[in-house]
Amino acid sequence: MSDVSTVSNVREASLAVLRRHGITTIFGNPGSTELPMFRDFPDDFRYVLGLQESVAVGMADGFAQATGRAALVNLHSAAGVGHGLGNVFTAFRNRTPLVLVAGQQARSLLVGEPFLFAERPVEFPEPYVKYSREPARAADVPATLARAIHVATTPPCGPVLVSVPVDDWDRPAGPVAEHRVAGAVAGDPAALAEVADQLAAAESPVFVVGGEVDRDGAFDDVVALAERHAAPVHVAPMSPRCGFPERHRLFAGFLPAAHDGIRAALDGHDLVLVLGSPVFPFHTEGAVEGDSAVPDGTVLVQLTEDPAHAAWTPVGTSIVTGLRHGVRALLDGPPPPARPEPSPRPAAARVAADDVITEELLLQTLADLRPADSVVVEEAPATRGPMHDHLPFDRPASFYNCASGGLGHGLPASVGMALARSERVVALVGDGSAMYGIQALWSAAQLGVPLTIVVVHNARYRALDQFAEHFGITKPVGTALPGLDFVALAAGQGVPGVRVERPEELEPALTEALSSPGPVVLDVLVR
Repeated sequence: MSDVSTVSNVREASLAVLRRHGITTIFGNPGSTELPMFRDFPDDFRYVLGLQESVAVGMADGFAQATGRAALVNLHSAAGVGHGLGNVFTAFRNRTPLVLVAGQQARSLLVGEPFLFAERPVEFPEPYVKYSREPARAADVPATLARAIHVATTPPCGPVLVSVPVDDWDRPAGPVAEHRVAGAVAGDPAALAEVADQLAAAESPVFVVGGEVDRDGAFDDVVALAERHAAPVHVAPMSPRCGFPERHRLFAGFLPAAHDGIRAALDGHDLVLVLGSPVFPFHTEGAVEGDSAVPDGTVLVQLTEDPAHAAWTPVGTSIVTGLRHGVRALLDGPPPPARPEPSPRPAAARVAADDVITEELLLQTLADLRPADSVVVEEAPATRGPMHDHLPFDRPASFYNCASGGLGHGLPASVGMALARSERVVALVGDGSAMYGIQALWSAAQLGVPLTIVVVHNARYRALDQFAEHFGITKPVGTALPGLDFVALAAGQGVPGVRVERPEELEPALTEALSSPGPVVLDVLVR
């Protein structure tokens, strides 16, 4: 017989599990099937309300990336999970540890099809969750939640879902025994030693870095390895984090997401070392001989924490390993011969102000004025090229992007990031992107976070216009966005805003916005 003194209900046992893991901030938008979860809501917990479920998921994603811990999101049954699923997909691609707790109708009603129930709730978010369960018994909810947290935070991290019937929270449940899961994946020592030998013997190695470098805290180790081998360093296509200082003498630029462009960039190197990225995320077709992005005769080696990425790498050697462990093992390898350093990548020319604001001028001005320790969350796809030229990043944990390509993540994620970080956070979002999660402005106002939102306002989905050229489409449809007023949209949610239309207005408006104690929107019209 169990000790009565240790018996509580599902809610209390679940909150104890969350406390143990340092999860005391809950993001969400509650519905009727979730309300009992928050009965007698404890004072040491905080509920962050988003006005739409995708906003709640995006805010939790930014918060989790900033803290390095799992974040919990409360979603409403099937409808709420459906609304949030786009940003669940992004969290899966970002490798963000999110715990989604979704409501379900009462168990006694599930024999039929009750209002607001979730049919097959475990299957609904798949394949974009690592783990998905609706416990068979109410008493199993706390232990299922504990397991979900462990799964979410075990590399490669990602979102998980627990579906909880509404009447479970008040049912009896005992405490969950403490269980610690620790340790990163350590790659095979013999394989890493072999790669270290290959790297030392290579005549002209080149590195490609991805988001895992920053996620695993391997930034400084990668810099040391590149300097040791005098290797130029490219950023992998669509990388969501800063993995190498972009003003470093060995920085070689950003790889395009096409076979031929990647092959041209890697040509002339006898060894390609890919650190923390798939090989490779392609977005456009590129006709090359043999349909391979790796030049003939070039050896490819990949270090990644993700077994799935390793499995579909088409050539070479893949080692499943935590990046810090793997790179430090390579640093312990034999010394390389003296190699000439590659010519440094030429810096972009300074942009002179004209009679209109260009993207280049906007990004150059932001680079000049933003605090050195500030963090940028970007979702302005059409502006990415000018950003690469005029807004460099040189520090770990300084740049965050959406790894999935889906819109609606950047603005909410910047709110979550600003809630967790002490540094100034800058959201750099396109006008089309901003409209996917514009309700996040209300949450930013309620929280009072120090957040500067720069809207790159070109009155269109310009990334689609650019991509239409790839298909030879001269008259794309559905890409114009006339009439949007982000100052009015911000004011309606409690955030001050300024429209910037002239070059001479840009610097003073940006200076003031970057020093504001709370959130502020700059609606910048670009040509």
